[in-house]
Amino acid sequence: MPDQPHDVTHSVMAAAFGPETGRIRVGPPQRVRLIAPVVLSLLVQLPVPIWIAAHVGFGPYWRMVLHLVLAVAGPLALLAARRFPGPTVAAVSGLALLDVLTTPVYGPPYLALAFAIAIATARGAVIWAVASVATGWVAAILIGVFIGRIWHPGLIVAATVALAASFAIGAFVRTRGARMAAARAEAQRRQRSAEERERVRIARELHDVLGHALSQMNVQASVGLHLFDRDPEQARAALENVKNTSKLALDEVRGVLGVLREGEAPLVPQAELAELPRLIAGLAVPGLEVVLDNRLGAGAPSRPAQFAAYRIVQEALTNAVRHAQATHVRVTLERQDEPEAALVVTIIDDGRGFGGADPGASGRGGVLGMRERAALLGGTITIGDAEGGGARIVATLPWVRPS
Repeated sequence: MPDQPHDVTHSVMAAAFGPETGRIRVGPPQRVRLIAPVVLSLLVQLPVPIWIAAHVGFGPYWRMVLHLVLAVAGPLALLAARRFPGPTVAAVSGLALLDVLTTPVYGPPYLALAFAIAIATARGAVIWAVASVATGWVAAILIGVFIGRIWHPGLIVAATVALAASFAIGAFVRTRGARMAAARAEAQRRQRSAEERERVRIARELHDVLGHALSQMNVQASVGLHLFDRDPEQARAALENVKNTSKLALDEVRGVLGVLREGEAPLVPQAELAELPRLIAGLAVPGLEVVLDNRLGAGAPSRPAQFAAYRIVQEALTNAVRHAQATHVRVTLERQDEPEAALVVTIIDDGRGFGGADPGASGRGGVLGMRERAALLGGTITIGDAEGGGARIVATLPWVRPS
């Protein structure tokens, strides 16, 4: 129960001002929010004049009609407050002034003016509201004195407080709307950032999978064409490797794209350290020897570390086949315990190396992808020339997934 007043206040403000100040739709439908101030004002302003006209009388007939018209005109003017808040608060101020000066007895407050002030302030027409209310206030005092109208000090104080409260409510709604708009913009920015990271991740996965597979297929197809006449059996084996590599690449691409569909299970073995022997066995390139030196023993790092290590090894082998013209590649897996537990992956080949140049400066997406994978896990990677010639890649990845 202690939250009930706040909920009621929030509902009234949502009905009166709507969500447009913050561009976030909350509360009742827009049509209900539009007519709620009108209905509330009519319920406050109209019954009492009708009762007074029926039981007390306003004097001349025209005066009774005038006050009934004023009781209806102010609330109906609020229908234009959303689109024309400034002119609306000016018009309602004039109607309220006329009502105050011509009412023979004190009646209910002109609630439409409070709604008009609050809506105008909330929607940025503060100058209109201040000018209209100030003009009406001064006119009521001066004209009232001129026509002999006696204003009770308590009534003046109460009216002043009510007008100030209307401005305060409008300012509060405007500030709240601005904060909600900023929060929504921030949420959209984060969503776009997350979507961009996901697109980059998928593009990186497809690059690694397709780059490795197409490189293998190109080499094997070249071998098959070269040996087609001289050694049909070797050519047949090369074409068989092309078939197997293409099938595996298609399965891996389906696996990568499958993450876009919620709840879909992987169709092929996931990229992890246990799959490295299969990866190396599929790299059947004449004149190239690949050796896997696994020093991890029974322990295994986290799945993210295994996945990153697998892709780094895959890209390194692809570069060795496509660019390095290597004849021997050694892949070493070991655990490092100091200064903290880490998986260390070392790939060394005897190819052309980089000649002292920055391997990422040539724009190779694979090298950049390896660096990004290591950085995403909080690890490091060193890519450069080996001491005896060739290339040397050392990736250090956290053994446990960072929290």
